[in-house]
Amino acid sequence: MSRIVVSLGGNALGKNPAEQKALLTKVAVPIVNLIKEGHEVVIAHGNGPQVGMINLSFSESSSTPDMPFPECGAMSQGYIGYHLQNSIGNELSKYNIDKSIAAIVTQVIVDEHDPAFQRPTKPIGSFYTLEESKKLEEKMGYDMVEDSGRGYRRVVPSPMPIDVKEKDIIKTLLNDNHVVITVGGGGIPVVVKGHTLEGVAAVIDKDNASAKLAELINADILVILTAVDNVYINFGKPSAEALEEVSIERLEQLIIDKHFAEGSMLPKIKACINFAKNNKTAVIASLENAPEAFKLNAGTIIKG
Repeated sequence: MSRIVVSLGGNALGKNPAEQKALLTKVAVPIVNLIKEGHEVVIAHGNGPQVGMINLSFSESSSTPDMPFPECGAMSQGYIGYHLQNSIGNELSKYNIDKSIAAIVTQVIVDEHDPAFQRPTKPIGSFYTLEESKKLEEKMGYDMVEDSGRGYRRVVPSPMPIDVKEKDIIKTLLNDNHVVITVGGGGIPVVVKGHTLEGVAAVIDKDNASAKLAELINADILVILTAVDNVYINFGKPSAEALEEVSIERLEQLIIDKHFAEGSMLPKIKACINFAKNNKTAVIASLENAPEAFKLNAGTIIKG
């Protein structure tokens, strides 16, 4: 049996908590099938839309204090983790499987000198029109960019993960046969200050964090579930090509040729390459195709 890290995209989890909870009820089915087959399962998730919603709510409120970004990330880990625990637990109960599910509030260590802090690229929050985005830039001081032809979004720094503070807890839980939800939203970004860890205003890409975690816990497979069936080249054009099983070498050349958007598919591909280079397997697929993707029969498959 395999140790599998499943990474769920924040944009694929719906536009509000009610929609997210309904979608996760469906996501729980293939995840529980993995558990029934005896696999060890770790679940990571994005939080781009969710953490942006939380942060903006506090920023626009006149009756609540401003909430620092690391705390907003922790809040998103909590409520998304709850929905995952609930949906997976309910699905397990259908089969009388008594297994604990732990959602870990996770700190991920980054380098305070990472150049990403000088160049925000990670989209968060909702999509806006050009006019709305200009107003947010003026009123809130946000950095806004056009995102994949779907509108404008705020961008924040996205430093690379170095380590996962709670990795030993995660290993212990897996070794004791529990299901683990961790590095939610890429984890809460923290930097080392002497003997302490301090949160910083950023969002770690959850796929980079998932790949780092998969490496640290010696996972066999990394599965990134998102809103599209496959990785494409020439996406949205008549010449679009879905990539199925693809080599690391070809992906690296496609990156050089700038086929993938920096704030969208590129981090997923780089994360998969980094993981697969350790003689492992990575998959990028849609939520709908998750059951087949877990069997390596759907999505874009990268083998080291």
